[in-house]
Amino acid sequence: MRRNLLALAACGVLALSTVPAAARSLDQAPPPAPYKKVSELVKLPDFIPGIGTLYVDPKKLPDGPFLAYDHKGKLVSTIYMIPLKDLDGHKNIADLAAPSGKVDHVSILFNAGHPGVPEPHYHIVLWHVPVAQEQLVAK
Repeated sequence: MRRNLLALAACGVLALSTVPAAARSLDQAPPPAPYKKVSELVKLPDFIPGIGTLYVDPKKLPDGPFLAYDHKGKLVSTIYMIPLKDLDGHKNIADLAAPSGKVDHVSILFNAGHPGVPEPHYHIVLWHVPVAQEQLVAK
């Protein structure tokens, strides 16, 4: 019995060690440096309905990834903002990673531009929660 418990504990440690340390620390807002709250970088509200509270590494602007959190500070999605000109120019877009490691589903939404990314672009949203939980950032 004890041998089984030790084996089970070892498997648990191994499973945790396969998740990058950064991914574990991104699940709750605020994320660690170099991430900054987007509303402190550009003129946007702290919480954007339909998206949530955004954080980004300023060096990764304007594409992202942007980390989006719900009202309780839980990571709900990772967002990339890809300029329309890159898609029209047939630019290859690869390695759209989810820093948290988990993606439930993906949404691709057109945006005509906003503070911080004024040119037309697409939001590629890697949702970390099921569709039913998108409501966490609806209002």
